[in-house]
Amino acid sequence: MRAWQVRELGGMSLHTDAEKPEPGQHQALLRVRACALNFPDALLVQGRYQERPPLPFTPGIELCGEVADPGDSGLRPGDRVIGGAALPHGALADYALADTRFLYPAPPELDDDKAAAFFVAYQTGWVGLHTRAHLRPGETLLVHAAAGGVGSAAVQLGKAAGARVVGVVGGPEKARIARELGADAVVDRHTDDLVGALKEACGPRGADVIYDPVGGAAFAASTKVVAFEGRIVVVGFASGDIPKAAANHALVKNYSVVGLHWGLYRSRRPEVVHEAAAALAELAAKGAIDPYVSRTLPLDRAEEGLTALARGETTGRVVIVP
Repeated sequence: MRAWQVRELGGMSLHTDAEKPEPGQHQALLRVRACALNFPDALLVQGRYQERPPLPFTPGIELCGEVADPGDSGLRPGDRVIGGAALPHGALADYALADTRFLYPAPPELDDDKAAAFFVAYQTGWVGLHTRAHLRPGETLLVHAAAGGVGSAAVQLGKAAGARVVGVVGGPEKARIARELGADAVVDRHTDDLVGALKEACGPRGADVIYDPVGGAAFAASTKVVAFEGRIVVVGFASGDIPKAAANHALVKNYSVVGLHWGLYRSRRPEVVHEAAAALAELAAKGAIDPYVSRTLPLDRAEEGLTALARGETTGRVVIVP
């Protein structure tokens, strides 16, 4: 089979003679129908992610696949499923391994490309907005990088929850996309007065919940527009700048800074992952959420897609189709 492999941190190469992996306990072998790229994939290749699989490994943490070998799972060959790949045998390959405890039926309403993009970002958004931030109908949700992969899911989930959504983007094209995704107001972070624009967009109360996968200047601006009893959800640091939260500022303004490492729920509170999967499937069936896939590439161009993602040049999701 074909598989992209990282043999030295910092780069990956396509191997056309890789062996199919054998499923172990709680694993199934999937024929990859589509793999959605995620920012952690780029960090894994660079050796900068919090998890470091042994070398060599194949990146690609999220997929829609067809069960080829169900292992000890009870799944049936041919079942169309979504979930996370079990590294080091990731989804940038013809076949991948997946943890059967976190595999779910692919929503019939979504084609393979969209189904592949339906697991990580939407699970992260659901747990961040509902389990961690307790977003309520009528509240104002501020989403940074609202036209990106993680942000676009949060915009749709915020609207589905009955929130008023303000999106932050970089440039007019991304602003257009954020509005199409459902954002009620959009702020271009390239404006001369970002904080002033955010205050105007959020209104006099400010933002009740702020969803931040960017860090750096985005986090600093968030602390200036967060509402009384607001919640800033720290999702990641796509900017490369990890901010330091001022505890005295959080005390004086009476807001919370909430960390979100969704992957920990699979080992610490797996029931949360299952509850989110059920809720998300219901929203997809209603048409309330619909993954935005901006670009589909063949497997031999996966490195091109991953490089564009790492540089912040993409919108929505980039999907690799073997």
